[in-house]
Amino acid sequence: MNVSTSLRAVERFREVFGDQLQINLPLSRYTSARVGGPAELFLVVNNAAELETAVELAYLQRISYFILGGGSNILVSDKGIHGLVILNKAKTVSFRHTGASVVCTAESGANLSSLARQCIAKGLGGLEWAVGVPGTVGGAVVGNSGAHGSDMNSHLLAATIWEPGRGTRIYRNDEMQYAYRDSVLKREQGKDIWRRVVLSAEIELMLEAPEVLAARADAFTSHRKQSQPGGASCGSMFKNPENFYAGYLIETAGLKGFRVGGAQISEKHANFFVNDDEATAEDIRTLFAEAWNSVREQFNLEMELEVELVGDWEFD
Repeated sequence: MNVSTSLRAVERFREVFGDQLQINLPLSRYTSARVGGPAELFLVVNNAAELETAVELAYLQRISYFILGGGSNILVSDKGIHGLVILNKAKTVSFRHTGASVVCTAESGANLSSLARQCIAKGLGGLEWAVGVPGTVGGAVVGNSGAHGSDMNSHLLAATIWEPGRGTRIYRNDEMQYAYRDSVLKREQGKDIWRRVVLSAEIELMLEAPEVLAARADAFTSHRKQSQPGGASCGSMFKNPENFYAGYLIETAGLKGFRVGGAQISEKHANFFVNDDEATAEDIRTLFAEAWNSVREQFNLEMELEVELVGDWEFD
C-alpha cells in the first residue's frame, strides 16, 4: 500500500482516529532491539474497541496491518513496514471469582510482566513465570510464551479474536492448537494473508499466599538476571531444537561474542543477539544467518527462528 495512492484511506483513518494516526514514524524506539525503519502509517489504539475498529477499517480499505505490542520477538527491517502499524495499548484488566479459581480478563496490549506482578499482589498464582518476560498479553497468546516450566497454554481459558471478514469470536484453549512457542495464530506469521488479531484473553489463576508467589517470582527473576544479558535485543533468537538448547549449540559452534557491525552474540547467553553499538536490523539478520549456518554445518540441525522478521526484507 502506498500512502500517495491511498489518500482516501488515510483520510478515512483521520476521520475516525484524528491525530492518533501518524505518517512515516521511525519504529526503532518501539522495538526491544532498538532497530527498525519507519511505519508508513502508525496508529496508537488505547482499548480493545479501538483495536477492533482499526483492523476492521484497514481490512475494508485493503491496507496491510501489523500489530505492535512490546516490540520483543520481532526484527523490523531497516526499510520499515508498508501499510499500517498499530501500537496496541489496550490494557484494561478485570478479575472475577468462579469459586475454585479466579479468571483474569486482560486486553491484549496489557504488559505481561506488569500483569504478573499485579496478580501476585492480589494473591493469584499462575503467572509468576511471566515476571520479567517482555511483551504483551496478545503476543504471549499468539506465541505461547513461557518460562520456568510453564506457559500460556497452561493457563489460557479462552481468547477473544477478530477474524478478517467475519468479526470477533471466542477461541477456546484447545482451538489455539498450542505447541512449544507455537499456536494456530503463530503459524500465520510470514504468510501473505490477513491475520487474525487477539483482542483480549481469559487466564485462569489460583488463590495462593502473596508472599509465596513473590518468593517464587523473585527466584525466577534472579535466575533470569544471572543467565540472560541486559541491553537491547529481540529476546531469544531461536527456538530450542528438540533435546538441545539453541544457546548451547551456538556457543559450541564457536560464535559466542561473534560480532557483525553493532550487533553481537551475547557473551552471557548465545541465543541472545545484542544491539550494543547502534546496530542495524541487517547486522542482526546477518548475525543470526551466520549462527544458523554454523549450527547446520557442525551439528546437522536446522534451528527455527523464534523471532519474526517484519517489514520489507531482501534475501539473496
